[in-house]
Formats: sequence, structure tokens, C-alpha cells
Amino acid sequence: MVIRRVLAPRIDFGALRRELGLPEGFPDAAQREADQAAAAPPATGVDRTDVPFVTIDPAASRDLDQAMHLARRPGGGYRVRYAIADVAAHVRPGGALEEETWRRGQTVYLPDGNVPLHPHTLSEGAASLLPDVDRAAVVWTIDLDADGATTGVALERARVRSRAKLDYEGVQAAADAGRLPEPVALLPEIGALLTARGLRRGAVNLPLPEQDVEPDGDGWRLVLRGPVPMEDHNAQISLLTGMAAADIMLAGRIGLLRTMPPPKPEAVARLRAAAAPLGVPWPDGVGVGEVLAGLDPSQPRAAAFVDQAAELMRGAAYTAFDGELPEQPEHGGVAAAYAHVTAPLRRLADRYATEVCLALHEERPVPDWARAALPKLPEVMAATDRTAGAATRGAIELAEAVLLEHRVGELFEAAVLDVDAPPNGQSKPGRPPGGTVALDAPPVRARCTGELPLGERIRVRLVTADPVARKVVFERA
Repeated sequence: MVIRRVLAPRIDFGALRRELGLPEGFPDAAQREADQAAAAPPATGVDRTDVPFVTIDPAASRDLDQAMHLARRPGGGYRVRYAIADVAAHVRPGGALEEETWRRGQTVYLPDGNVPLHPHTLSEGAASLLPDVDRAAVVWTIDLDADGATTGVALERARVRSRAKLDYEGVQAAADAGRLPEPVALLPEIGALLTARGLRRGAVNLPLPEQDVEPDGDGWRLVLRGPVPMEDHNAQISLLTGMAAADIMLAGRIGLLRTMPPPKPEAVARLRAAAAPLGVPWPDGVGVGEVLAGLDPSQPRAAAFVDQAAELMRGAAYTAFDGELPEQPEHGGVAAAYAHVTAPLRRLADRYATEVCLALHEERPVPDWARAALPKLPEVMAATDRTAGAATRGAIELAEAVLLEHRVGELFEAAVLDVDAPPNGQSKPGRPPGGTVALDAPPVRARCTGELPLGERIRVRLVTADPVARKVVFERA
């Protein structure tokens, strides 16, 4: 689902960049190191350029972390090869570039351009898995049986060559036409198997449409886009690799996990109580993830239920360990132990977790520079997650306010996604009752005051649209 509206060309995201303290460029020493690394690509690893890897990313992306090749195994089952950009081969431990990446933590994306973790000479150049050029990668080879269960895992530093840069919409169109290219022809089959296994484990995936601001000629457009099936299948390969990495680190008693507590029983009970009034079937014995997987979030009541389910997904963190295993090693959304290792161009933590996995798999000591980084990474990643989240929210809120600033007083059709529910049942002093609504068009999600019926369509009146404060407020009409 895509809903678009062209915005005024005067939107300036500079104030948001300054507010968040985002850097404008790299220090000279860090840039110089990146340029030198780009000019002398690492000659490390075995030659896997015979494997016809391809990448699948948003069409405009050039920071390509992952490439895949899928095949059937003789005798049954599947072989998943997943090549991940070998960023550690380009970044010298203890150097100016490594120091700068610790200040940044991750790539921050804004409509007018990203603030990259690494200079573009690496992130969109020499380290990116662009097509038709040799690149350094860490290749994960994961064997699955006919039901999608993992039967073997190997990883190695290698030289790879992607054959094509594919995008989600093009791959989905090819899948619908039955013309997927050979390297990913099995992706729908494997993705469906992995999804089914995740649901049986108790995994929870929120089918939330993605709201974004995109360039459109001289202006901008606000976009609401639901994931296409091939995106979900692609994500399953990344999850599979992250679970394999977590298992390696737990067995080796050292590493960095992405953790989240499992949903609390009382939160699940509240969600179950909300299901019937919203018309969402929830048979006995069916898990939350299975209920969510059967919903169409374009429908108001289903969208409201999905919004309520987001309350289950709280407390995500990075958990480092060395010797003693963490008390709670699992990620509640994955329903398994899981680690971030598949996006090192965009996330600092992945570089170090990958290095730990390589050392453990090769039965050699974890490098001192990687081991020393582990206990410091959770705090750095938590801070940069907050910054990246604030950038995404701020850009959307600014675009919404600019789009609507001349329409104050107008009426709109909207769906009620959430209703204020204070723990003690009483509203805060001076705060009128209300909740969150989603407009049908333009695709705006904002605060609305009044007594709101959860999951119903209502008419709302725009009362505030302030680009300076990045604030939009409606009232029930």
C-alpha cells in the first residue's frame, strides 16, 4: 500500500540536524584513512567470486551490506549463502576512523541525505557490495533441512562479486510473474518456511506500514508503504543469520546479543481483551504472532490491534557478555537468541559481533580490540538508537506539519489507532482525553483530542499544524 502527497519544496531539515547534533562531515584524519582503505582494497579471504550473489535493497540505496545466494542441497534441504560486507577489513583498530565511528554509532537517515557511519568512499564505495566488482565479505553458509531447520553453519572471510543490484518492488514483481532470478528463486519458499518456524516458536512481527518522507522533484512526498512479501522473506534470511551468530557466541561464552524480554503475561492478557471489541479473532492456543500474521493492517480495526500489540515489544537492548552467560539471552520478538551481524556498514555493533563469531568459528582467540569493545557497545548503541529514532520521527512530524499548515479547520476521515489509557484510569490534570488517529489521506498519524472509539473511523478537525514545533493536533468533529 502506498499513499503519496507532494509537499512544499521549502522543507528544511537543517534545523533538525542541528538540534540532534548530527555531524556535517568526517574529521580529516578519519576521511584520509577511509580514502586510503578504499584505494587499497584488502586482499583477504578465499575466492568466492564464482558464487552468483545478488543484493536486494531499496532502489536508491548504495550502502549495500548483504548479498545472498540460495540453492537446493543434493538429497534435500537448502543452502543459504549470505555475504556481509567485511567492514573490519577496511577499518584499522585504534585509528582515527574507528574512533569517529564510535562517536556516530550508526547511519542516521534523513530525507535530504544520510549521516553515514563510514565515509561514502567506503559505505557507498569500496566496502559496499555493489554489482560487478570484487568486494571483501564475511560469507555465512547455513544449511537447512526440508523443514527449514538449521543443520550446519560455517563462516569465512572471502572475496565475492555481486551479479546484480535488485530492489524490493522489482523482485516482488518478478516473483508475482514467476520470473525470479536463479540466486533468489528459492527466497519465497525458504522465507515462508522460516516464517512458519518463527511463528511456532512464538515470534512476533508487527505488520506496521512504514511512513516516510521521500524526494519528489523539487519537493517532497509523504509515503505510507506496507512491506511487500519479498521484503519479509528477505528479512527472514537476516534473522536466520543473526540467530546462527547468537548460537556461536553463546557456545563460546563471549559476544554481543540483541535482546528483548518476552511479552509479559499481563500485557498479552490486555491485548487479548482488546481483540474481541476490535473484531479480531483469537482462538485458544494461538500465539500473538500468529494472530498478527493473519491481519490486514490497512483495515482500521486491525491497524488499531497492531498498534496495541506494539506495547508487547518493549525493552530492546544490546547485551554484552564474556565468560558468564546473560540471564536473559533471548529476543522476545524473535523468540530465540539473536545478534546483529548483517549490517556493519550502517551499525557499529555488527563489526565487532562478526569478528567474535569468526574467531570462535575458527577456534582462535577473539582479537583484543574486539573483546575490549564488547562491554562499551551497549551504551553507545542505545544512545545512537535514540538519535536515529528522533531523526526519523522529527522528519516525519516536520513534513506532516508543513503539509497541513494551511489546512487548519478542515475536516478529515481518520481511523482511531490508540486511546489514552492511564494506569489509574484518570487523565492527567489539564490534559483532555484523546489518542492517536491515522488519516486516510494524506498519510498523517497524529494526536487527536476527544472521546475516541478505538478501531473505528471518525471525522476529525485539524486544530494545530505548526512546522516550527513539528506539531499536528486534531479534535474529534
